[in-house]
Amino acid sequence: MLRIAPRLLSALVVLTLALAGPARAEMALVMVEEPGCIWCARWNEEIAPVYHKTEEGVLAPLQRIDIRERPPEGMEFARGLHFTPTFVLLVDGEEHGRIEGYPGEDFFWGLLGQLIERAQTQEAAG
Repeated sequence: MLRIAPRLLSALVVLTLALAGPARAEMALVMVEEPGCIWCARWNEEIAPVYHKTEEGVLAPLQRIDIRERPPEGMEFARGLHFTPTFVLLVDGEEHGRIEGYPGEDFFWGLLGQLIERAQTQEAAG
């Protein structure tokens, strides 16, 4: 069994943290939906099967909530949720932008890309 001196172990931990750089903010894309929503169904057909495989899906994993239920603890929205689907980009639990409605596959990816880019720019600016 390998034994590491406590001082060496402490030095390795500090070095690892220093090389890792600052912690990245945690992003999530929240889809606000409800049963019977035809635009939610269309998004589910066109986007949902590939979302988690895309760069956007890796950067902002999808979470779903029902518009009729209270949002989970730790989600802070800038204003009320009134339409389905609504896609809200959260950074560390706080809203950084939204897409209300589903504008179709081509427009959705462009709008989501803009939201993520803006959030990353704001994060880098600190």
